[in-house]
Order: sequence, then C-alpha cells, then structure tokens
Amino acid sequence: MERLNFTHPIHLAVGLTLWSLWFVGVYSGLSVACAVAPPAPEDGAMTLLNAGLGMVSLIFTAGLLLLAWGSFQVAKQHRGRQHFHAVVSGWLYLFSAFGVAFAGLPIIAVPPCL
Repeated sequence: MERLNFTHPIHLAVGLTLWSLWFVGVYSGLSVACAVAPPAPEDGAMTLLNAGLGMVSLIFTAGLLLLAWGSFQVAKQHRGRQHFHAVVSGWLYLFSAFGVAFAGLPIIAVPPCL
C-alpha cells in the first residue's frame, strides 16, 4: 500500500475514474451480450450474464474499499496538505465504492435484456 503514495493529488481523481470505467464496462458489456446472445427471459435474474456482472461489481467495490482504507491509514501519518489529499481521496474512494454497489444492485434482482 505504501507504494501507492496516497498523499499524491492524482488520487483525488482515481476513485471516480474507476467508478466511470466500471459503469461504462458493465453497461456496455450488458448491451453487447444482449445483442449477441441474450439469455432466455424465463431464467429471471439468475443468469450467467448477471453472475459475471455481479462478480465484476464485487471486485470493483472491494478494490475501491481497499483503496479507501489505505488512504485513511496513510492520512493518520501525515499533516497539512498530504493529510488533506489522503482524507479527501479516501472519501472519494468510499463514495465511488458506494456508487458501484448502489448501481450494481439491480444486477441481482432484475433480469438482463428486458
């Protein structure tokens, strides 16, 4: 974790960038999969497509939570601007993880390709 240098200002944008990559990847992947090989509607939400999208969402959420935890741990060791960058980065990572989890919730309940 110390190699990530959570006090660097780049981390202010990384969390939201990862969230946007997840969003574009999941929903474009869903669209392509529905156009190429849609699952049967009677399968409901329990399809291989939803399982894959759910796993990608869990991986992104866990990664963002790990980055948030790392930022908050590093913030305890610094003062001034470095402390500010680490704390704000941690909250942005946490906000992004919440965004992935919240936007990914329909994956477990809604059938794909409606």
